[in-house]
Amino acid sequence: MAEILKGSAVAAALNEKTIARVNELKEKGVVPTLCIVRVGERPDDLSYENGAVKRALAVGVNVVKRTFTTDVSEDELIAAINEINCDSSIHGVLMFRPLPRSVNETRVCNALKPEKDMDGITDLAMAGVYAQKPLGYPPCTAQAVIELLDHYGVDLTGKNVTVIGRSLVIGKPVAMMLIKKNATVTVCHTRTKNVPEIAKNADILVAAAGSAGMVTKDFVREGQTVIDVGINWSEEKGKIVGDVDFDEVEGIVEKLTPVPGGVGGVTTSVLMSHVAEAAKRNAR
Repeated sequence: MAEILKGSAVAAALNEKTIARVNELKEKGVVPTLCIVRVGERPDDLSYENGAVKRALAVGVNVVKRTFTTDVSEDELIAAINEINCDSSIHGVLMFRPLPRSVNETRVCNALKPEKDMDGITDLAMAGVYAQKPLGYPPCTAQAVIELLDHYGVDLTGKNVTVIGRSLVIGKPVAMMLIKKNATVTVCHTRTKNVPEIAKNADILVAAAGSAGMVTKDFVREGQTVIDVGINWSEEKGKIVGDVDFDEVEGIVEKLTPVPGGVGGVTTSVLMSHVAEAAKRNAR
């Protein structure tokens, strides 16, 4: 049976570090502050927002909100972001997407200063991930994968890692971050041939395709570490499941993250660590 890599222990360790950093900043008169920008009231946005607010309260990060109805104009959103950019008391921004189709999402996102971009939504923040420069911050979920591997002592140096998925939210940035850790990375996607064979040859497998249960026993072998980033609703099972068929894979691989309770539980802690870091950089 696989060792289950739970996210709760990773989150707790990150929270402890963030609390210490926040307390140091508050002693200097700096209150790390996150601004949440939300358009509409999508249930998944509200759920993540509630979790983020609770986590912020727990680590001492202040939260302000800018909410808009779905008929908001592009100019109105950009004007609000410009105000946030100029507000020195706000150190980081979390903006929920997708935005309404009536606005140019790329233009709105890139109106945000990259140094206030806590979740890698701006082009410059993503360029920083690829160039390994602190222009902004990587997507929280991608960073959560790295934090989880680090916490459980999974050495990436010289290891073959297969990432299934090439999205800008997880697949591409996590591949770059794994390379920074000296891993040799293969990225698989919908046009890749023989994905099960490629996945089985990896030392570490990161499943981030957004397809419930696609990683079966045919994708894995003994000795592997499997990180499941997927969050999917299964009508058949009546619950949230990952991209990995947990029941099939658990008895084969060496280490495995659960869904829920794995990577997803680390993301808000990463978000708060980004806010604390942004406040520290701003205070220099």
